[in-house]
Amino acid sequence: MSESPAGSGRLPDNIAYFARALRAAGVPVGPGDVIDAVAAVEAAAIGSREDFYWTLHAVLVRRREHSALFAEAFRLFWRRRDLIEKMIAQMSPVAPDKAPPKPPNAGALRVQEALSPKTERPKPKVTEEDLTTVTLSVSQAEVLKAKDFAQMSAEEVAQARRLIASLRLPDDTTRTRRFEARARGRIDPRRSFQRTVRAGGAIDLAFRAPRERPPPIVALCDISGSMAEYSRLFLHFLHAMSEQRKVHSFVFATRLTNITRELTRRDPDEALSRASARAQDWEGGTRIAEALHLFNRHWSRRVLGGGAVVLLFTDGLEREVTPDLTHEMDRLRRSCRRLVWLNPLLRFEGFSARASGIRAMLPHVDDFRPIHSLSAMADLCRALGAHQPRGREPKAWLREAG
Repeated sequence: MSESPAGSGRLPDNIAYFARALRAAGVPVGPGDVIDAVAAVEAAAIGSREDFYWTLHAVLVRRREHSALFAEAFRLFWRRRDLIEKMIAQMSPVAPDKAPPKPPNAGALRVQEALSPKTERPKPKVTEEDLTTVTLSVSQAEVLKAKDFAQMSAEEVAQARRLIASLRLPDDTTRTRRFEARARGRIDPRRSFQRTVRAGGAIDLAFRAPRERPPPIVALCDISGSMAEYSRLFLHFLHAMSEQRKVHSFVFATRLTNITRELTRRDPDEALSRASARAQDWEGGTRIAEALHLFNRHWSRRVLGGGAVVLLFTDGLEREVTPDLTHEMDRLRRSCRRLVWLNPLLRFEGFSARASGIRAMLPHVDDFRPIHSLSAMADLCRALGAHQPRGREPKAWLREAG
């Protein structure tokens, strides 16, 4: 049996196979890049694995967001085949360095799937047993959607992340103060005068109407220890929503941190890795009132324009409840179009609004929703529509608790 190109010791064949894996993972690499990469490796005085890495990186990577995918592909491809040392030994007498193994990086899942593509096989005939299996698979999917995030295994969490990426927000627009040309609407005096002059005096009216655009979403996410099992998947949700609408993301525990820029990374693994590195108080204590005060003072005027919808993600278990919490919640509610409180404690059937922090916050929210499962996230997406019915009246929880 002839040896495959990926298993041979020939430099061009292995680089070409590596380039195909990069293309499958989403990095644009053409045939000309492969030729340039081979020439660069042969011309450079490569004496270590690091030299080989940066030589290929300089030729095959053109955009910053592709660096994480390249790094993961390089680690998986060349480690599995153990070819770098062999090729360096052929090209240079310098003994290659052996780098210690590194932990998984951003993009590991996509690159692994690209390096192990699934082969197409002829489709078997569908039998009654197969239909039963499909039914069971659908049932398992329904169970996963209703399952609490805190009870999911690592494999189920990975499936949940893929399902979160497929969620879609409904069409919802708000009128802005700016106008745009329309076939009907108010008369635009300036454009009407210009068109009349061009027509030689014949009146030619132009019209305008307020510009409409989807309202931005502002998320305040509690990352304290009591919320750790839910906050990371909620950040995956925000990352998916940022591809459909303008999203401003903030996290807080003992301090407030703006992670909007970190979540704009296209790769969700890299985005969450950068967000985690920026937030220094992850899984710390809880200071809701102080975080809201910092947001209202420094950020509300910057990000709450255009009819913004605020998603407050917290369990409301404040360490020390003071009148400041009520004041800051009231100020936040008056500054936005709609304030939605997402509380994972609502997963319990016997939930009652007895905690002092919850009782101080509830009167100032428009909607009070659970956020503990995929079904709850899907319900939230539907509820963010302009004409969707609201959930239970938040103040009803206070009346029920007495």
